[in-house]
Amino acid sequence: MLILQRSKNFWLKLTLFFGVIGPGIITALANNDAGGISTYSIVGAHYGTQMLWVLFLVTISLAITQEMGMRIGLVTRQGLSGVIRENFGLRWTAFAMITMLITNLGTMASEFSGIAASFEIIGINKYLTVPVAALVIWLVLYKGSFKTTQKIFLAFSALFVVYIINGFFIKPDFGQAITALVTPSIQWNTPFLITMIALIGTTITPWGQFFIQSYVVDKGLDEKNYKSGKFEAYLASFFASFVAFFIIISTATVLNKNGIDIHDAKDAALALKPLVGNFAQFLFAFGLFCASMLGAFILPVATAYVICEAFGWEYGFNTTWKNGKFFYSFILISIILPALVVLIPGVSLINIMLHAQNVNGMLLPIILIFVMKIINNKKIMGEHVNGPLGNAVAWLTIAGIILATIILVASSFI
Repeated sequence: MLILQRSKNFWLKLTLFFGVIGPGIITALANNDAGGISTYSIVGAHYGTQMLWVLFLVTISLAITQEMGMRIGLVTRQGLSGVIRENFGLRWTAFAMITMLITNLGTMASEFSGIAASFEIIGINKYLTVPVAALVIWLVLYKGSFKTTQKIFLAFSALFVVYIINGFFIKPDFGQAITALVTPSIQWNTPFLITMIALIGTTITPWGQFFIQSYVVDKGLDEKNYKSGKFEAYLASFFASFVAFFIIISTATVLNKNGIDIHDAKDAALALKPLVGNFAQFLFAFGLFCASMLGAFILPVATAYVICEAFGWEYGFNTTWKNGKFFYSFILISIILPALVVLIPGVSLINIMLHAQNVNGMLLPIILIFVMKIINNKKIMGEHVNGPLGNAVAWLTIAGIILATIILVASSFI
């Protein structure tokens, strides 16, 4: 009887977990978007495995910030914009809304550039792929219910496994890579430090904090789902970094050892072909497409969440156009404008990505401070406030991000 009861408890817990799954995995892997894949590729190609220890530390920070965002959403049943509006006033809400709108449009442009690049590798022009991708994204987000869109998001999230497959196909030195995870190594020169800061900045994003909290609300989760949600947030963070780990060691093994310089993920995919063959190039390019598409699905939704929460408008995938016209309108705007920018002949997509990343970096510490003030407010969080250890780790994370942001922004003017 005891064995039977334990078996029932196990399957009950497993059912509850799969009922909660979605917000953590989708948010964490959407962070590994076109800009993320490019950054990880450059890290491995330029510096081998020297920065893997940084990835290990950033993984802990990602897990902490994801869990806090999910916890606030579960307890308050509100998105972050709504909680900021109620507790800090309209000025700070407007600041968050406007800056998120601008930066998300820039980041969305980089997602379309990633989609374009993944097809240009096989000779298909961006003037075909970008409009088709924009149409598909709009139809999925507008026509799909919450359950349908979540299945699509999770499917694209699962496809990140191609980078793990690619890593095993290339046959890197896993012993050296694991050693590098726990062995700090720094070169005291500007290019190395800037790249290291970019690795930190591409893993934790402001829009991710807004999205995970609003998505929890849109999914209909609450406090009773906290244990499963916490586990998913941690698991998703480590899986996202596991993917990043394989991208870094793949480009380190093939490109760094052969002295090949790259500037983005497209360069990495093209460079793989003559060295390790068509299959590795295909996997890398397909992974870039999946990463860019997932980011392109999530960013318009994150933008619409932020704005609708700020004004108190109805939002969610199960709303109709009549009730959620602002929600769907901002999704549409967030798709059309960046797509048009990418289609401008001669536009510098690298500069768009760089400027969006810099603004995101400046915004992130402010957003995280809001999160910390909210999560330590007993009137808001009740028994779910942070403990001393959680606060210590979180504030160290914020301090590290602020320092990294200052160095990153300062370096852009040097």
